[in-house]
Amino acid sequence: MPPAPGDRPPSLPRTRPLAALAALVTVAAGLTVRAVTGGWFGKYAGDALYTVLVYALVVLVWPRVTPVRAAIGALAFSWAVELAQLTPVPAALSEASVVARLVLGSTFGAADLVAYAAGAVLAASAHTLVGHRSRRRRERAGAAP
Repeated sequence: MPPAPGDRPPSLPRTRPLAALAALVTVAAGLTVRAVTGGWFGKYAGDALYTVLVYALVVLVWPRVTPVRAAIGALAFSWAVELAQLTPVPAALSEASVVARLVLGSTFGAADLVAYAAGAVLAASAHTLVGHRSRRRRERAGAAP
């Protein structure tokens, strides 16, 4: 019986390495977007990629997580960080550390919440697609003589 949508993906030995690779590619994409673009696209693409990175880290830590749960976790984290910017704490930490500025930001922007949601949807879609392709590949390998 095929798994129902939302069921846990099977444990794959390649899940963690793929999640680590996705995290590295996401960081590279974020740095590239920042270096070659500007304006609203660069800002919101960076925000979306922030959530994609958090998503990849969630999958790295919990490789059996479903795409929906990973997306909810990454989005909740991203939104919590953004909402924390309504307090003075992230701005103060950002002044003291470049790493804190990259992770926490410093000023709240409601539009950032939408960009984070787009990143979560993008990451979950890619994760689902990779899972479907992997399942099909395994099914074909099992059907071969």
